[in-house]
Order: sequence, then structure tokens, then C-alpha cells
Amino acid sequence: MTTNIPLSGTRLWDSLMEIARIGGTAKGGCNRQTLTDLDGEGRALFQSWGEAAGLTLSVDRIGNMVFRRPGRDPSRKAIAIGSHLDTQPTGGKFDGILGVLAGLEVMRALHEAGAETEAPLVLINWTNEEGARFSPPMMGSGAAMGIFPEAEVLAKQDPEGKVFGEELRRIGWQGNADPAELQQLGGYFELHIEQGPQLENEGLDLGVVTHALAQSWYEVTIVGEDAHGGSIMAGRRDAMMGAARLIADVEEIALAAVSPTGEPGRGTVGCVTVFPSSRNVAPGKVWFSIDMRHGDPERLAWMGVEIKARAAKLAEERRLAIDVLDFWQSPLTPFAPDLAEHLRAAARTRGYRFKDMPTGIGHDAVYMARKVPSVMLFCPCHGGISHNEAESITAEWATAGLTVLADAVLAAANAPSGTPA
Repeated sequence: MTTNIPLSGTRLWDSLMEIARIGGTAKGGCNRQTLTDLDGEGRALFQSWGEAAGLTLSVDRIGNMVFRRPGRDPSRKAIAIGSHLDTQPTGGKFDGILGVLAGLEVMRALHEAGAETEAPLVLINWTNEEGARFSPPMMGSGAAMGIFPEAEVLAKQDPEGKVFGEELRRIGWQGNADPAELQQLGGYFELHIEQGPQLENEGLDLGVVTHALAQSWYEVTIVGEDAHGGSIMAGRRDAMMGAARLIADVEEIALAAVSPTGEPGRGTVGCVTVFPSSRNVAPGKVWFSIDMRHGDPERLAWMGVEIKARAAKLAEERRLAIDVLDFWQSPLTPFAPDLAEHLRAAARTRGYRFKDMPTGIGHDAVYMARKVPSVMLFCPCHGGISHNEAESITAEWATAGLTVLADAVLAAANAPSGTPA
């Protein structure tokens, strides 16, 4: 079934370009980090657009913006669309923003058509999805789903020592609603750029996201002994040489962790700190992070065991002390099969080329899926480039995502009462 409401891909694109001017960078990207004045300005523009489309806004204590549109049956649980407006310091125009403004376009078209849905509809802008200024990411959805204690989120500090709750109040976006109320939604849809090259490389229009990969993060500390760069190398306890070996092992282990379906793992070392960090000193201490991900939890567990085994062997060989600390884990998260089928059916009916795929990247939908039936839809992005000012998509890709999103959301909202959304 397709919708006959007046969806406008042109209006969606124009809205994307207009909000991109708030925090726009010289290289064509966006720097609209969470709880900054620019974030407040972007929120105000979004508020004006939502209210012009007949939506009623509430804001919760974490700053999540929640627009509501009534349905014919107020007893039914609402179907939601959401994503985020905040960006990285050198972010693009589309990461997160596409999902929010596509949801807005669905609401605008319904408003113009005077159309009703059986279930109420909700549109959400989540606070601090990116985690660029306040860490960890996805705080708004995490607090709403009970993953992060609300008080802990409000007490977080940015690198300058500014407090999350104080900044939220300063920009005027702390509300009174209880974020936990969002656990009562009947379904959640999130449209997002892929942030990877698969869809573009395969000539596909869309990806229906069936699950989120499991993740394990570690922190590694290697302690040896400082040595002068001019000293002979025999007998050195060089922490950097040990780190170099173990960092290379991360890639090797990830590629070797092939599941029965042929899927390898993913391994990343994103942060490295060297002590004493002097040009002519072999370091006595190195700290680095490891991010491991896999769609097969058993293979992910093997990756963790293997990196620890290699660390122990390396420590003995090089007379180093190596500590591999478990830092954070996220389980394999399946998305709702019935909502995914609504997306597939819409894509087939519209004639779009698509495939099922996982997300290896965290999104608000991943936290939502712990308490609310949730699903994601990907559209391609050029070269898979994201978290970058060069992030780019086409208007046609955005329109494909918009139309399939609209069809699937309305199918879920109008499903007969008592059946899965």
C-alpha cells in the first residue's frame, strides 16, 4: 500500500539546506554540537516547523523534543519517527538530521491532506545522539529507555567542565516531561544515511536494517620502561613496540573472526596516548582503546578472548605489563520483524532496490529497541563518508527514504487494532 498524502521531496531537501545554515562550516558541513547556542537555534527552528504542521510539542527533563499528532483511537499506542539534530564538530548536513526532517515532512503532508491515522503519531529529536561534546553518545534515548540514570546524564561534564543539566537549562531546552514515558510507544522508525559504502557500491536505493551488531570495548594499558632513543635496542622494554604489535593484532583478529554465514568482525583502535611522549624517548607507557563489533555474539566473544591471550603472550615475550580492561558492551540487538516487513513492502511497491542489512554503528533506534518495537531504514551516502563535512547524499536518495518511511509508518499506524504494528 502506498500513501496518497502530498509528500514533497523538494520541501524536505529545502528544509535540510535551511537548517544546515545553523552552524554551517566553511567546508560545507555543520558544527551544531549538543546544548550549544547553535543547538538551541536549530531546535527553535524545528519547533516552529512542527507547530506550523499542527503538532503539539513537549520537552522532557533530558531535553528530548517530542511532537505529537492525535489519532482516531487515542487508546492505541503511538507510532514514532525520530533521530537527532546535533552534529559532530566537523559533521555533515544529513547524519541524523535527515531522519528528523523526513519525519517532519510526513507530518506536514498529513496536515495538508487533513488525513487521520488510527494510532497517534510522534516525532522525536533526541538530545545528544552524537556524544561529541558530552560522552557517551545517545544520552537522550538512553535515559528515556532506562539505560542511563537521568541524574547521571544531567551531571555529565564536557571537556571544559560545563555540566549537561546546566547547559540544557542555559539554552532554554529542559522541559518537565518524564523521558520514561517514551517507553510506552507502540513502534519506532528511524531513517538514516548508511554511513558506509555498501548501498552505493551495489547500486541500491535503500537498506532495511534488521539488527545492530554486538559491541565490546576495551581499554589497554601497556607498561614497560622509558629508554633513551640513543640507547641500544636490545633489552629495551619499549611499550610502544608492544602496542604496535597488539594494535596490528586487532585488525588481524577481526578479519579472522568469520561467522558461519561468512561475516567477519570489525575492530578499531581509535585513541592512543603515549607517555612520556617525547621524540627521543622509547615510551614506558602506552594506553589505547579497542572497539570490537560482530553480528555473531560467539565470534565477538572469541575476539575478546583472543586479544587478551595475545596480550598475555606479548607481555611475557617483551617483559611488559599489559592490562586489557573490559570497558563497555552492547548486546546484539534485533529490530522488530513486523516493522521491517512494512519497510520491505513499501520499497517493493514503490519499485526501489533494497537489501536487508545490519548496522555496525550505534543509533537511537538501538537503545529504543530494548523497550519499544523499532526498526531502521538506510539510504546511501556518497563514498560512505560521514562524520565529515564532505558528507553527501542525493535528493533522490532522500526522497526514496522519505516515501518508504511514510508508507511504512502509516501502515503501522493504521494496522487493525490488536495486530502487530
